[in-house]
Amino acid sequence: MKDLFDVHCHMVPGVDDGASDLEESLAMLKMEYRDGVRNIIVTPHYRRRMFETPAKKVQEQFQKLQEAAKKEYPDLSLYLGCELHSNMDLQEILEKRKYVTMAGSSYVLLEFSEGDSAQHIRERVYNVLSCGYEPIIAHVERYQATVKDVGFSGDLVDMGAKLQVNVESILGKYTWGAKRYCRKLMKEDLLSFVGSDSHNTKTRIPNIGAGAAYVSKKMGEAYANRIFHDNPLEILRDAGEI
Repeated sequence: MKDLFDVHCHMVPGVDDGASDLEESLAMLKMEYRDGVRNIIVTPHYRRRMFETPAKKVQEQFQKLQEAAKKEYPDLSLYLGCELHSNMDLQEILEKRKYVTMAGSSYVLLEFSEGDSAQHIRERVYNVLSCGYEPIIAHVERYQATVKDVGFSGDLVDMGAKLQVNVESILGKYTWGAKRYCRKLMKEDLLSFVGSDSHNTKTRIPNIGAGAAYVSKKMGEAYANRIFHDNPLEILRDAGEI
């Protein structure tokens, strides 16, 4: 498959636990490009008491990455997003637009902690929706409340949330339970997005191409195209980028 998207990754150099410098960022981009990825929404962490890099610095580092990427890969488009943790004051952040949404769209990539309760997840999803934004639940296969109850995952979709899983989980490189859960989401048509959640070139790598090939084989090319291309394209359309 070509013209793939990666909607969750940590390639902005020196702003979180992802790429440490521009050299590593470009090495990650090289891996993405070889996989057929042509659109990337980079999503630096923003989490209280852990990742609170000032928005101005994030923007500056992103611009450096974007300029360098254009020289190497003219047909590769980068957009700035953010992975917001649920422990933040989401309403204040979104109302004051302290940090960017997904490519400046109405979509927000929302992260939880592994043991967060179903009630907490539901409440925070509602918070985002009530602010007029559309939550994308990041790596939903990590949370006990969702993995143990696919029905609850469906409830979140019914509320208006979108679900994203990491490509390594689809491929079975996280846990067997995560792979099984991802398969259930796909079979019940609850999955909207796949991201690499890549942080480096050694242990948490970009691997979108392998994931797209696997999903295409198991679920059909049309389905794979929807979650690796068509749905992410809607984010850019919502942002006015296309």
